[in-house]
Amino acid sequence: MKSKKVLIVLLLIMTLSLTGCTKYLRDDDGRAVREQTNGQNLVSNILCQPENKDVIKTYKKNDVNIEKLPKCEKFTPASGGYEGIWSTVFIKPLSWLIIQIGEIIKNYGLAIIIVTLLIRMIIFPLSQKSALQSERMKDASKDLQKLENKYRNRNSQQDQMMKAQEMMNIYKKYDVNPMSGCLFAFIQLPLFFAFLESLYRIPAVFEGDFLVYNLGTSPFNALFGTSLSWSHFISSFSNGSWVYILLPIMVGLATFFSFKMNSGMNTGNPEQEKQMKMMMNFMMVFITFASFTMSTSIIIYWITGSLFTIIQSLIIRRKKDARSSKKRS
Repeated sequence: MKSKKVLIVLLLIMTLSLTGCTKYLRDDDGRAVREQTNGQNLVSNILCQPENKDVIKTYKKNDVNIEKLPKCEKFTPASGGYEGIWSTVFIKPLSWLIIQIGEIIKNYGLAIIIVTLLIRMIIFPLSQKSALQSERMKDASKDLQKLENKYRNRNSQQDQMMKAQEMMNIYKKYDVNPMSGCLFAFIQLPLFFAFLESLYRIPAVFEGDFLVYNLGTSPFNALFGTSLSWSHFISSFSNGSWVYILLPIMVGLATFFSFKMNSGMNTGNPEQEKQMKMMMNFMMVFITFASFTMSTSIIIYWITGSLFTIIQSLIIRRKKDARSSKKRS
């Protein structure tokens, strides 16, 4: 237990202190420089050379020496030298993997999906353990509810100590470790930030397309344009940009079912369950609205990861139901 707490603390420190390596390009007035075709904020410390002529001109205009950078297909984790632990250990290897797979299959949208699935498979033992904990917590919910009713209105120190002891016995009975369910959630944070920075620092990604979507465009920019005008919003429906509305909808649905399938909110404490449900709903709404400003490449990563979590939870639930049926028979 102690070692897991230390690991969680280390992950939090790493997430808070090592992220933020992406440096956005700014003009003389300090305003973010955007790529005119897709509206994405350009990054000054890109990892490889862009191919779009307008993007190249924009970088040269803002005194960014892109000629010293390798072409994206020739990028390696050693390119550019040492840039700190976060960039050297996480960002560059992940960027290299995305580029290599993108060059092989000739589509960076599919490359993002494949890399996301590969990483999810690598951390599958941990995510599976988290999902199992959620299912076991649901099994323990009846006993936890009885415990809550037993000690209702009994607020003395001795009663609370006895309640805590009986709760630990219930956890032991159902093999529940409350900390295990939190560990995977904390690991997702550095993964998300690593993908975010990698995708924004690879020009080949935000210059590419997937199906009818530009990987560098966010739904907000696709609908309102760089000028953020309502006239552009109206005209976007006639030129097909309305399809970007589907992305936040898919993010919302995928996030909702992912949270619902993998949540162990049956704690036996109605007040605590209410708070957890409110937090889950808030996070779902927040992520859905935030996806309007995310590039398509990040949205693809999020949807793929959420779908993987949903399928994983369904498999675990079916295995659990199969074992229960065998025991009853």
